[in-house]
Amino acid sequence: MDDVRATEQKKILNRLRRAQGQLTAVIAAVEGGGNCRDVVTQLAAVSSALDKAGFVIVSTAMRDCIANPDDENSLTVAELEKLFLTLA
Repeated sequence: MDDVRATEQKKILNRLRRAQGQLTAVIAAVEGGGNCRDVVTQLAAVSSALDKAGFVIVSTAMRDCIANPDDENSLTVAELEKLFLTLA
């Protein structure tokens, strides 16, 4: 299970780093007076990358809760729903 968790964490970190790089590009474009269409397109990419990372985090928590329902860090169904809806 630790290998699965490490793989999921790596995926999440890769998505967050990608979003970080895209956000840096957005900031540079705004500071440099970049084309509005390009800035918005880059900003949409940042938003999408963050959303995907969030969904991977929630889905990983869901799997953990199903596999280990008695774990002290396990979330309730209501808590998982709230996290999921926060991303929607």
